[in-house]
Amino acid sequence: MELFLDNLATWLDKTASNIWTLMVPILFGVGLLLSIRLGFLQFSKLGTGFKVMFGRRSRKGGGEGDVSPFAAVSTALAATVGNGNIAGVATALYWGGPGAIFWMWICGFLGMATKFSEAFLGVLYREKHPDGTIAGGPMYYIKNGLNKTKFAVFLGGFFAVCGAFAALFGTGNMMQSNQMSLAFKTQFGIPPVITGVVITFFVGLVVIGGIKRIGSVAERLVPAMIVIYLGAGIIVLIDNIGALPKAFLLIFEYAFTPSAAVGGFLGATIKNAIQFGARRGILSNEAGLGSAPIAHAAAQTPSPLHQGLIGVAEVFIDTILVCTFTALINISSGAWISGESGSAMTVTAFSNSIPYVGGAIVSICSFFFGYTTLIGWCYYGEQCLKYLFGIKIAMPYRIVFIALTFIGAVVSIEIVFFMGDIANAFMALPNLIGLLLLSGVLAKKVKEMKQRYPNLLE
Repeated sequence: MELFLDNLATWLDKTASNIWTLMVPILFGVGLLLSIRLGFLQFSKLGTGFKVMFGRRSRKGGGEGDVSPFAAVSTALAATVGNGNIAGVATALYWGGPGAIFWMWICGFLGMATKFSEAFLGVLYREKHPDGTIAGGPMYYIKNGLNKTKFAVFLGGFFAVCGAFAALFGTGNMMQSNQMSLAFKTQFGIPPVITGVVITFFVGLVVIGGIKRIGSVAERLVPAMIVIYLGAGIIVLIDNIGALPKAFLLIFEYAFTPSAAVGGFLGATIKNAIQFGARRGILSNEAGLGSAPIAHAAAQTPSPLHQGLIGVAEVFIDTILVCTFTALINISSGAWISGESGSAMTVTAFSNSIPYVGGAIVSICSFFFGYTTLIGWCYYGEQCLKYLFGIKIAMPYRIVFIALTFIGAVVSIEIVFFMGDIANAFMALPNLIGLLLLSGVLAKKVKEMKQRYPNLLE
């Protein structure tokens, strides 16, 4: 059985590598095109995005939609600020070296324009389910934005199929519970089966209630868990402050040159640095993946423009802030050459600087990061299946999702990550094609919105 799992992991790794060799230039290319068509607003309007995100109207909501704009972005952040930030960054370092972080940053900066586009179009082309709840996301803006042509209907359906698969078997479910159980096993010696039972129970408590309960939990947990993680991370960075300049140097140096083998790190090519930076970047911020606009579409927002600007700030928080913290912590502490991978690497980094409690902090953060991601992705997969089969599929899907959460906690880490990479690629492709085809419509609609809300885009 062990030999079979090893061979399966090897095959999945090779398959994921081949797919992402093609996907990386598509992901970067669409992000660059959208940045150009939107006037690189990720730089000029980042501050505006934060003002909209934390404004009174964002928290209060009102109007058409299922949840407040802040609850919607909290749900999106719940799905993005997850173990991709703790374990995903660590695996990028393990397989791609410090140079992978540079390419993760590039993915993040281009992803701000991509996420703006996704959130904007998600609100613009949303519909209503028969029960009155909001139906939105790439499947709807592809279908409606491309005038319901046969190709648009096919592409939207293809996204929904891939999105449901990724939610059930990919990074939105099994990878999260896997890393949560790994962190607790590494730090506390708790068997994955026990952790899996606990995770499954608490996920079930929330997801059975649907988007309103998910949004309510997310808007309370997400800000708190980010503050706790960054607060503890600052202590680790202060402890290793002398190594920070070298850490930055390694990131830029190895972005364009192969990483030499050192310690437990086996070395990496430039191709690996670019590919794992992009793969883990999209795993973390989900810009281009097509998942977040499903949550953004449910917002009681004044306009698509408001929600799009919130999407810009969302990517900055996830990738430029939280992921960078994790990367600098692992590089400056030397944990990246320890031979550890995933959340175990970050546990090592925290434990070295904060004895006795550092690893516990990471394990607890991993639990809550993973927990919020699980409940967010449950909603994404549900919306994809509702698009395909109608609203009656919701409850059976939730039960299957909860069961797979437990399975993810007890299977091999490599299999889960590589399967998630493949699922992400197939989910991202129809979304990126849709964004490319709708880029002209997007630019026109944003220009129209600028006239209605001049203070936002002056």
